[in-house]
Amino acid sequence: MGILSTFLGFIGFGIGSLVGLLVGFYLFIYSEPEEVKDPIIRPLHELDSSTLQGLLPEIPMWVKFSDYERVDWLNKFLVDVWPYLDKAICSTIRSMAKPIFAEYIGKNHIEDIEFDKLSLGNLPPIIYGLKVYETNENELVMEPAFRWAGNPNIILVLKLLSLRITVQLVDLQVFAAPRVTLKPLVPTFPCFASILVSLLEKPHVDFGIKVLGGDIMAIPGLYWFVQEIIKKQVAGLYLWPQTLEIPVLDASIVAKKPVGILHVKVIRALKLLKMDILGSSDPYVKLTLTEDRLPAKQTSIKMNKLNPEWNEKFKLLVKDPQTQALELQLYDWDKVGRHDKLGMQLVPLKVLTPGVTKEFVLDLVKNTNINDPQNKKHRGQIVVELAFVPFKSESSKLNGSSNGFGKSESGRSSESDESLSGAGVLSVLIQGAEDVEGEHHNNPYALLCFRGEEKKTKMIKKSRNPLWNEDFQFMLDEPPLNDKILIEVKSKGRALIRAKESLGYVVINLADVVHNGRINHKYHLIDSQNGRIHVELSWTKA
Repeated sequence: MGILSTFLGFIGFGIGSLVGLLVGFYLFIYSEPEEVKDPIIRPLHELDSSTLQGLLPEIPMWVKFSDYERVDWLNKFLVDVWPYLDKAICSTIRSMAKPIFAEYIGKNHIEDIEFDKLSLGNLPPIIYGLKVYETNENELVMEPAFRWAGNPNIILVLKLLSLRITVQLVDLQVFAAPRVTLKPLVPTFPCFASILVSLLEKPHVDFGIKVLGGDIMAIPGLYWFVQEIIKKQVAGLYLWPQTLEIPVLDASIVAKKPVGILHVKVIRALKLLKMDILGSSDPYVKLTLTEDRLPAKQTSIKMNKLNPEWNEKFKLLVKDPQTQALELQLYDWDKVGRHDKLGMQLVPLKVLTPGVTKEFVLDLVKNTNINDPQNKKHRGQIVVELAFVPFKSESSKLNGSSNGFGKSESGRSSESDESLSGAGVLSVLIQGAEDVEGEHHNNPYALLCFRGEEKKTKMIKKSRNPLWNEDFQFMLDEPPLNDKILIEVKSKGRALIRAKESLGYVVINLADVVHNGRINHKYHLIDSQNGRIHVELSWTKA
């Protein structure tokens, strides 16, 4: 009996193995993925108490937390546009995946890879609440509670050794709590230059993968392993403070900050045109940078000179050395009437080597049109010395001067006075004011006073919360360690009596700005009950 049972066992094993291989081969060749069915949605009153208890974690954030806003309008918008977003996103995925698939075709006996079906389903993501932060920075910070329990129908077909293998993604669920920052805000549509996305916690991603109709995620241990791998990979890339930056506008469109100082020395001019009746001219030079709206700087007037010498030095703020140029305009001064133009010339800043002084002997022309025959006329020459000095990198200081929500940090750094010495630029950005109110009128503007120089913003009529967003720069030979700056909010009316009225003022010690590099703060106005003014100050060394 022992020999007979052993013999029958071998026969049974052989027949079972053969049948299993035949059935597996049949399923491998002829099995098709199942169609994804729409979910059954039931109202809450039809559910029992135990089912409702299990739904408590799914309660929207705006119900559990008062600082989250209800955004039904946004969810309604997503429902309406989802069919179109589905097609657009799937089309993008196909176009991006096509060159990736092409790299693997022909390798490891792979004949073809393509999407048999690609759809994100008819269930759009749902935003369970939205929190918006108010910061002192020029940005908009939002934290949406995002959930997507979708019914996508994604089938990938792999042709390997003439065999057709199907891989299907089903039951996709994504729960995430991202922080979305739009910055910087700019006066160009869509009003922000980039989108920064980071995750506040590890996301929950759940899905099933069917290969030849069988769910491989049901294999013991594989589901947990895949979940941990996804969480670690996503967290390593996008978990705060890591961010994903999506540029929206070209950097050349965004309002630029100064990146350096152009030192100009106007030395002399040679063989200028005779513009006066007595056979001479009274020349002077105007200096400006292209793409700059600041008033032109001007040399002194040399009376009765055709070969004047100035040896005068000027400093100009540079925002983009690759596109900007120095424009030199020579004029003949007249006591009466319009001053006659002697000639002009442009020097592109990109020809300068940073930190190196270079002398230029320039032939004067009438205008920048190279085809103008009048430019062939000899108009003399001008000799100048130019040096572009970029600002020193202060990124570590700037990053440490404010936290993620724009509140300025107090305290001074451990830098010595020697490391702080040297020329630089003091930038004062007056963004706006809040709760300023006058007794007779509310037409506020801000007046800035520094070292005897006054600058003011535009006037906003009939407003208690004016927004100016105007920037002022001061080029200094030494850091303003012992200086203070006065900013006063005033109101101007039409009446002759009490035409101007003070709405409050603030005095800021600039030593903190020099040591911290940057301060962004809302200051309470003196002589104002509730008024505040939002000012951003920065010191940049040359």
